[in-house]
Amino acid sequence: MHLSKKALKVKSSSTLEISAMSKELRAKGVDVISFGAGEPDFDTPEHVKKAAIRAIEEGFTKYTDTSGIFELREAICQKLLRENGLAYTPEQIVVSNGAKHSLHNVFAAIIDPGDEVLIPAPYWLSYPEMVSLAGGVPVFLYTKQEDGFVVTKEQFEKALSPRTRAILINSPCNPTGVVYTREQLRMVADFAIQHSLFVISDEIYECLAYDSEERPVSIAALGQEIYDSTIVVNGLSKSHAMTGWRMGYTASSPALAKAMANIQSHSTSNISSITQKAACAALADGDDSVRQMRAAFKERRDYIYERVSALPYVSALKPQGAFYIFVNVEALCGKAWRGKTLQNTAEIGRLLIEEYQVAVVPGADFGYVNYIRLSYATSLADIQKGMDRIAAFLAEVR
Repeated sequence: MHLSKKALKVKSSSTLEISAMSKELRAKGVDVISFGAGEPDFDTPEHVKKAAIRAIEEGFTKYTDTSGIFELREAICQKLLRENGLAYTPEQIVVSNGAKHSLHNVFAAIIDPGDEVLIPAPYWLSYPEMVSLAGGVPVFLYTKQEDGFVVTKEQFEKALSPRTRAILINSPCNPTGVVYTREQLRMVADFAIQHSLFVISDEIYECLAYDSEERPVSIAALGQEIYDSTIVVNGLSKSHAMTGWRMGYTASSPALAKAMANIQSHSTSNISSITQKAACAALADGDDSVRQMRAAFKERRDYIYERVSALPYVSALKPQGAFYIFVNVEALCGKAWRGKTLQNTAEIGRLLIEEYQVAVVPGADFGYVNYIRLSYATSLADIQKGMDRIAAFLAEVR
C-alpha cells in the first residue's frame, strides 16, 4: 500500500495514546491514575444539553451556513466584546469542528509551501504537525524555565527569516500553564507589526487563569494594527466541558474569514447543527458555568504544585492557567531505580504506568525531552493517589 510522504511524516498524538492506554487498562480492572487527559472531568452544563435536545426535537438537523448560523456567530461576537474587549462582526467569525480544526483552517489560509511559523516552546504537540501538513515549516523558539517559559524579542529576531509568515502564541499555555502579561504581549505585537507577520492567538484556555479575577489579555486588544493581523482561536471545549461536541471558532479580518470559510466548505462544511444550538446556550450563560469549574481547578493546581515542590529530583513552575503542570525530571536521568539506570523520560513514563499504575505524558512531543506533563483535569482524590504513587517511585530512586 502506498501512503503519501505527508501522511508518513505525521506523528500520532502521545496525549491521546496515553489516554487510550489508561482507559484500556481500566477496562481490564487495573486501577490506573491518569495525568494524561486534556479535557475537563466535569459534565457539560445541563442547560447546554437541554438546548441540544430541543434542537433535535424541533428538527434542527439540516445543513447550515458553512461558517455557522448567524445566531451563533453573533453570540460569539457578544462574548468577545463582553469578555475580551474585542469588536467583531458575524462576518469575521468562522465556526469549526473544534479549535484544532480552526487551526487547520488558519494554516491552510495563510501558509504557502516553505513558509515558516514561529512557535515558542514548550508547545502543544499538534502545532508543528498542523504547520507541516499545510506545507509550512515550524520554527521553534526554546524558552527556559528560569525565564518563566516566556519568549524574548532576541529569540524572535534570531529566528526571523524572509520566509517567516506568522507567530503562534498560546496563552494560557499547554503544557506550561504560563499566562503572558500585557507587556509581554505588547513586545510580540510590536515585532509582528514591524515585520508584517500574522499572529495566531490560541486562547482556548483563557477561562482557566487562576491568579487574577480578570481574563488574560488577548493580543488582538492591544490596538488596531495588531487587531488587523491577529487570528483569535477559541472554543467551548475547556470553558464548558464540551470536548466531544466539537465547537471551535476563529475571529479575524473579513478577507481571512472568507478564505477560511471557503476552505472549510470543501472539507467539512458546517459543524453539527445540534452543537451550534448547544453552543448558543453556553455562550448566553456568560461566565457563570465556568466559575465553579475554575475554582475546583485552582484548588487542584495549588495542591499538585505543593506536592511536586516537595518531591526530590524534580521541579516545576507554578502554573498560572490551563490545567497542566510541566515537571522537570532531568535530575532523574542517569539515576538508578531498582538497580536499573534511568535513561530518558519515555522510560520513566513506561515505568510509572507499568509498575506504579500512574500515567504521565513524556515531554518530548512538547519539545522538551527532560520534562513530563501532568494534567490535573481529574478529581482531587485521584490527584492525591497519583502523586502518592509518583512519590513512591521517587523513593526508590538512588
